[in-house]
Amino acid sequence: MNVFIFDIETIPDTDSGRRLYQLDGLSDEDVAKAMVALRQEKSKTEMLPLYLQKVVAISVALRQQDKFNVWSLGDRDTPEKELIQRFYAGIEKYMPTIVSWNGNGFDLPVLHYRSLLHKVPASCYWETGNHDQSFRWNNYLNRYHYRHIDLMDVLAAYNFHANAPLDAIATMLGFPGKMGMEGSQVWGNYLQGKIENIRHYCETDVLNTYLVYLRFELIRGILNEEIYEQECETVKEFLRQKDQPHFTEFLQKWQD
Repeated sequence: MNVFIFDIETIPDTDSGRRLYQLDGLSDEDVAKAMVALRQEKSKTEMLPLYLQKVVAISVALRQQDKFNVWSLGDRDTPEKELIQRFYAGIEKYMPTIVSWNGNGFDLPVLHYRSLLHKVPASCYWETGNHDQSFRWNNYLNRYHYRHIDLMDVLAAYNFHANAPLDAIATMLGFPGKMGMEGSQVWGNYLQGKIENIRHYCETDVLNTYLVYLRFELIRGILNEEIYEQECETVKEFLRQKDQPHFTEFLQKWQD
């Protein structure tokens, strides 16, 4: 079985902000400030609605038989539409179980809205059994199916009040947790042109999510203790072989 762990990073969609709030003539930075101010005035939160979140990075981990890899889709200059196309193409190609942390609450709705904006088709992802009967009782869209496992949702027993942040759970379990950045800093890094920092941050979030997923597979009896340790060692070996600064730091923090 193929397992596809994913995470996205977003910034304010200033093009849509200009259109919706008549903000022509302002810079992206000023448009974003106005969008946040309007949101705060209306909803008492600085978190922009999901349809006004623009995707700037999608990172994934893919586990296949004896292979494991983590990477960010495209490169630093890849347009948002292509990032989303690549994400859905991966689902089409591997037909995987997809795994996220708060994917139902954030990542997937954002991708839905952005797909709508860019006219990105994704027939496999949207299949619910009309053309393939195997998707009727296990598809990517039903909250209680396991073709998509939103770990935050599942572990909280689908109880909003029991939700927990990835950083806290990963750290509690002895994994590295957040490293060098948090979601609120993505926009600032983007304005400074630090796209690679955002992509690396997203990749470490994917690694944390995968490690929590392995522990989840252990507690539900899919993995035994020996196989679980082997899977963790596979991740460590990947990090050693990649020899990239953010992966090396992740490994060092994990082993401390």
